[in-house]
Amino acid sequence: MKELYDLIIIGSGSAGLAAGIYAGRARLKTLIIERDKPGGQIRITSEVENYPGILNISGEELGLNMRKQAEKFGVSFKHGVVESVDFYSDIKKVRTVDAEYEALAVIIATGTVPRRIGFKGENEFRGRGIGYCATCDGEFFTGMDVFVIGAGFAAAEESIFLTRYARKVTIIAREPEFTCSKMIAERVLAHPKIEVKFNTEIVEAGGDNVLRYAKFINNKTGETWTYEAKPGETFGIFVFAGYIPQTSEYAEHLRLDGNGYIVTDESMRTNIDGVYAAGDVRAKELRQLVTAVADGAIAATHAEKYIAMKKEKLGIKTEDAPETVHPAKVFFEEDLRGQLAPIFERFENKVKILAILDSQQEFSAEIKSFLEEFVSLTDKVELEVLEKGQDAEKEKLINATIFPTFAILRNDNSYTGIQFHGVPGGHEINSFILALYNVAGPGQSIGEDILSRINRIDRKVNLKIGVSLSCTFCPDVVTACQLMAAKNPNIEAEMIDVARFPDFKNQYSIMSVPAVVVNDKDIVFGKKTIEQILEIIEKIN
Repeated sequence: MKELYDLIIIGSGSAGLAAGIYAGRARLKTLIIERDKPGGQIRITSEVENYPGILNISGEELGLNMRKQAEKFGVSFKHGVVESVDFYSDIKKVRTVDAEYEALAVIIATGTVPRRIGFKGENEFRGRGIGYCATCDGEFFTGMDVFVIGAGFAAAEESIFLTRYARKVTIIAREPEFTCSKMIAERVLAHPKIEVKFNTEIVEAGGDNVLRYAKFINNKTGETWTYEAKPGETFGIFVFAGYIPQTSEYAEHLRLDGNGYIVTDESMRTNIDGVYAAGDVRAKELRQLVTAVADGAIAATHAEKYIAMKKEKLGIKTEDAPETVHPAKVFFEEDLRGQLAPIFERFENKVKILAILDSQQEFSAEIKSFLEEFVSLTDKVELEVLEKGQDAEKEKLINATIFPTFAILRNDNSYTGIQFHGVPGGHEINSFILALYNVAGPGQSIGEDILSRINRIDRKVNLKIGVSLSCTFCPDVVTACQLMAAKNPNIEAEMIDVARFPDFKNQYSIMSVPAVVVNDKDIVFGKKTIEQILEIIEKIN
């Protein structure tokens, strides 16, 4: 029988985590399915100053603190992407790519994603100068000019953040004034590195392999003007023009408004009993951290009452509440070791890691320390460390062209096609563990149709995935590529930390991550599912 939760919360943004904290304190058996880093949209905010009782904190730190608080009250977390749901019976079902979960009640807190504008060149230069996440991509524009499109809170806040890197930030606002709070607007207008152009819209952006120019128009006077990068330079454009609710998986089940937001009552109830929505994903007037947290608390409180009623009706005995846990604060200490232990136990075969390091590269020692600490956690993974040039046959075995590197080998010493260039810390620890799991077996479940398409690839395909360890989208792309490599010997998948390999970044003009380079030639940007990556490979082949 599947494990039955009292409550499943989909999303680990501010609303989802607040719901988890309240549900955990109410001693409900609660699972949060998180797709990205905890905190949702607030995590990309450099400074949170308007949350009552907290004078100043980064959005990322606040998100991590909320997650730890939920864990403290016994809430479980699973990483996954929801593919489908079944809300029409007493037991609600939520299916992800990897598993199916069941609960008596569900809270949807999936939030929103940035909206694209549609100006000429936006799609063509996405990842080559046009971005949507200052936290992920801002560092790529160090010493360059940057344009920010938008007049709301996100545009204002991210403009201030981008001044850490940019030579100058120009805000392009089609409105006659900012639509965010006056305090934030005043900070922007007073900033010496920010210029604001109101009543202005972007018309076009273009160049060669990177941005070289952008055209703008004053929507009051009709006057047009063009920005051109200095010879040999490029620049950046960040778009903050509103958001799209993440509700496509629920459109056939829940009532949505005209803009795609979930309609709820004041108790966060949707049109289906036992299903609630909280945070930016629901129809509401004000989308702020404080309202998202309030939504989560309200949803969990009403879900608690519903769950108690449903248990009584179905004759389900209330289990003892999970013990309070205290997550560790430091990488590879007790909390992470505890999470890894049951994963190692599931390994069907031993796995080997072959590291070929380059003592001329400063971070080779860091990679070695990481791997040595990692293999000390389990006897299921063996490690061999070589210096570049020490063993030509083994370098040839793994097709090593970028150093330092480490590759995953099967127990029979055959190469899997999976390599990492850099320390897979941060979010990439997930892709690293999943790569080992997929090689050791049983591995992630995969549909027969997808597996058949993977196996039909009969030509050599090399996928180099440029990542940033602060990017929340990157691990899913790395995992998808490396899963294909584990299934088909014709496919190689290499994770490359672009911060550590500037030559790679510059060779392909990478200014956004994730960036997938196919056969050292074609490049695609942005988050991609395994199906989308397969489509790209199939077209090239």
